[in-house]
Parts: sequence; C-alpha cells; structure tokens
Amino acid sequence: MAKILLHICCGPCAIYPVWALRGEGLAVHGFFYNPHIQPYLEFKKRLETLRFWAESEELPLIVRSDYDPESFFRQVAFRESQRCFYCYSLRLEAAARLAKKSRFDAFTTTLLYSKRQKHELIVAIATEAARKHGIDFLHRDFRVGWREGQQKALALGLYRQQYCGCIYSEMERFHQ
Repeated sequence: MAKILLHICCGPCAIYPVWALRGEGLAVHGFFYNPHIQPYLEFKKRLETLRFWAESEELPLIVRSDYDPESFFRQVAFRESQRCFYCYSLRLEAAARLAKKSRFDAFTTTLLYSKRQKHELIVAIATEAARKHGIDFLHRDFRVGWREGQQKALALGLYRQQYCGCIYSEMERFHQ
C-alpha cells in the first residue's frame, strides 16, 4: 500500500481528500504546517479542529506548530500581490522535504480541495517541489468533493474558517 503525505490546511478541507485517497487504497498521513495563519488564536483553533477530526478518523498526523508570522510578513512585504505564491511554496516545499525524508511514496495537499485557491499555481509549485526533492507529487482535483466535504464538516460541527489564513485574505473578506 502506497504511503501518501497529505499537507492539510485545516480539518474541514481534509475530509474529502482523506476519504478520496483512502478510497484509492492509499495509506494517508496528515501534515499540518501553516505558518501564514493569523492571528495566533485562529491558528490554534484550526489546529485543534484538525486534531479532533484526525483522531476520530484515525488519521496519523504530523504537526509543525511553529508560529512565525514575522517571517511570513518579511517575505510578502511590498509583494502582497504575490503572497499566495510565497505561501504555497513555503508549505509545499516543507511537505515535499518531509515526504522524501520520511520515505513516503508521494505527497499532495488539501489546497487542491478549495474552490477559492489558485489550483494551477498550486500544481505548478508542487510539481517543482517534487522535482527538486526527488519525490512524487500526487495531483488530484479534490474540488469535485467540495460540497460533500463541507456538508460533512457542518454535520460534525467542525469549526470552519471564513478566510484562507493570512491577514490579507481576512482583510479582503471584510473590506470591500
């Protein structure tokens, strides 16, 4: 059975991808690494929600709980329009490195589940990270299960955030 490292942005976004990958007969391990999330209480809430759900699903979970918003801000300052590129790269590079180091067969990400993320950019960055680190990237368009995953998250009463995580996306949500 192939072992897949699934980078996870949050619990609700993990539901459908985990089901889909397990449905393919793959052994899935979750990886939470999201240093872009602000404020800290939001970061904690997303992590706690994921831990709760992962335990109920018996999903092994690797957590990088380091919180360094200053580093994120330094990278995107004066390049705010490119912040998603940096954010995706940071997380997908970490997933590719960990997958290779830990002898997974491939890695993928729940970022491919959200209809609000930049799918083609995520695929390009993940493909390059895979090449660079000598690990396979498992591309799946999890958006087909968006509604199903969201309905399950609601039924379970999971915390569902209303923005991707960075302070810029929160601002865009509230300030039109």
